Amino acid sequence: MSTQSVLFETRGGIARLTINRPEARNALNREVREGLWQGLREFIADDASQVLILTGTGDKAFCAGADLKEMADTGMEVPPADWLPYLGRNLHTDKLVIAAVNGVAYAGGFLLAQQCDLVVAADHARFAITEARWSRGSPWAAPLPWLIPPRVALELMVTTDPIDAVRAHQIGLVNRVVPGTDLIAEAEAMAGRIIANAPMAVRASKAMVYAAAERGWSDALDEGYRLFEPVYLSGDAQEGPRAFKEKRPPVWKGR
Repeated sequence: MSTQSVLFETRGGIARLTINRPEARNALNREVREGLWQGLREFIADDASQVLILTGTGDKAFCAGADLKEMADTGMEVPPADWLPYLGRNLHTDKLVIAAVNGVAYAGGFLLAQQCDLVVAADHARFAITEARWSRGSPWAAPLPWLIPPRVALELMVTTDPIDAVRAHQIGLVNRVVPGTDLIAEAEAMAGRIIANAPMAVRASKAMVYAAAERGWSDALDEGYRLFEPVYLSGDAQEGPRAFKEKRPPVWKGR
């Protein structure tokens, strides 16, 4: 899949989905939104692709959010449930998704980064929830206090002030901050380290982290054991120690 506004490519088990509208700061017009839906669905359906990197073209903007000109023309009120793909909400995958934030991630761009499992940011990247500035809503940010301290989340929403990549890293919104020229290489290196691990264990880890967000302490532990039981009982669970003993790389079967 490839359109003028969204590019999709795969290589070596890693897929890359790129918003390609730099002249409009990679804003989310209809074509971009449809391209994101199509690209994410293709990644989910492709068994050969184990990790997706989501990024934007250029070094100015990851995504500046909704195309406000288009929004004004259409008179959109409450965005429909399928207005934008939202992983964990209207689209689901047990595979890992990494945001490589190459510039500003504002409003809907913040949402795109927030919904990814891991975030690598260029050192010049900036993050902001700007909806209140234009009397729009950010209900999609409801899970944000699970990712960062609640008072920081509230400050982002009510002041609309941006934060830089270093601050985003300090509060736990971002996993890594690197020079812009190293961004994709760092995201691909992280993806490579994920792919090198046992796929069943990786997917169970993701499932457990998100399950814990919706449960209390004891229930989360019980769910963790339930999710990892198939991992323990898999052939890969025997292959790992055997490979260690034989001093060779493991050969994962995913079962």
